[in-house]
Amino acid sequence: MFTRTRAEVESVNWGNGTSERLLTANDVFGFTVAHTVVKAGTRSPLQYRNHLEACYCIGGSGAVESEDGVRHEVVAGTLYALDQHDAHFLVASDHEDLELISVFNPPLTGNERHTVTADGFSSY
Repeated sequence: MFTRTRAEVESVNWGNGTSERLLTANDVFGFTVAHTVVKAGTRSPLQYRNHLEACYCIGGSGAVESEDGVRHEVVAGTLYALDQHDAHFLVASDHEDLELISVFNPPLTGNERHTVTADGFSSY
């Protein structure tokens, strides 16, 4: 057993927010747990081609939108799961950050970073 705090890990800037990867592949649990903050007023085109992701909202508000425009509102207490390597937009409300606990399978190495641009979905 061990414990780890956000203060003990590097904060990774992934484009429109930050992520503290609390468990990574090196921890050999078979999944990653991250604390993710999406900056207020941002819309991030994302896709995980090599990982499945589930996110549980612990604060703030926003939405997750499918590539074809289906929008799901996200508030504290909402879980969403991307089970088909879905291309999606992660949207934070204009007035507050969106705060998530993200779980990835298989695990991240911990230093992956998105490149958020207007020309397509950022992936890793």
